[in-house]
Amino acid sequence: MSDSKKRAQAAIDAARVEIDRIDGEILRLLSERARQVRDIGDAKHRLGEPIYQPDREEKIFDRLIAANPGPLDDGAIRRLFERILDEARRLERSSYKDDEDGAR
Repeated sequence: MSDSKKRAQAAIDAARVEIDRIDGEILRLLSERARQVRDIGDAKHRLGEPIYQPDREEKIFDRLIAANPGPLDDGAIRRLFERILDEARRLERSSYKDDEDGAR
């Protein structure tokens, strides 16, 4: 393998190590976020509020898109956070079910 290819492979390997580290941090932050979501779900249940609050979600999207430094475009940010919010609603719904089943 030429020196140029060796350097390119070393760059790929180093970037992958950094991506693995970043993935671990994303996972930690998503878990932290999920704990907060679960607490919000519990409070919404006690208050009789709906899980899905589209106005709140639009505010989240607007805030994130306004803060987006790139290189992901605004549509990508929205799609990623739509998925995160979908999972948050699922977690909130499971909090309601657990409460109703007496599993908590």
